[in-house]
Amino acid sequence: MSFHDVRFPTAISRNAQGGPERRTDVVVLGSGYEERNSRWADSRRSYNAGYGVKSLDDLHQIIAFFEERRGRLHAFRWRDPMDWKSCAPNGSVSALDQGLGDGDGTKTAFQLCKTYGTAFAPWARDIKKPVANMVRIAVAGVERVSGTDFAVDPSTGVVTFLAGHIPGAGQSVTAGFEFDVPVRFDTDKLEINLSGFTSGAIPNIPIVEVRL
Repeated sequence: MSFHDVRFPTAISRNAQGGPERRTDVVVLGSGYEERNSRWADSRRSYNAGYGVKSLDDLHQIIAFFEERRGRLHAFRWRDPMDWKSCAPNGSVSALDQGLGDGDGTKTAFQLCKTYGTAFAPWARDIKKPVANMVRIAVAGVERVSGTDFAVDPSTGVVTFLAGHIPGAGQSVTAGFEFDVPVRFDTDKLEINLSGFTSGAIPNIPIVEVRL
């Protein structure tokens, strides 16, 4: 589907409300026991950007962004204020943050991903929209040089090692990065209400993650 490689205004998304959602069927049996089944392999994030609108200038910026995206038609980048790094939000990105797999001497391409949890059922989330020039890669604990040793496609999150720098068999490939979430507006209509607000407000601007 159509994707515009532009980020929603960060100053507004910083105050948004939202987070991950999963879809689970729960059936309570006559005995009181439950059967639970996960319908989605991966979570899906949704947000309300209305909480970030604080001024008439914010309103103007949102309307322009909405119109250029044609409502729900075109997807775009979104900076999740709670989850936008390979590390914790207050941490510093390191090339050792996330494991991407092990080399075999011939494999050249590795998908960026972020793993949540450790002990019971960790979940690996593919990162499809890394921030350009903010990806760090290490092989066997040694950081590599972007453009010399590897290249990153910011539209897919695929790391490709260049000739002469392919990870050897058993060598771990790790990464650190900043990233955006691919999203779209989840409405074709903005309800703009100025009454009661000296600076204006949009009470509801639904944003939903898209699968790529």
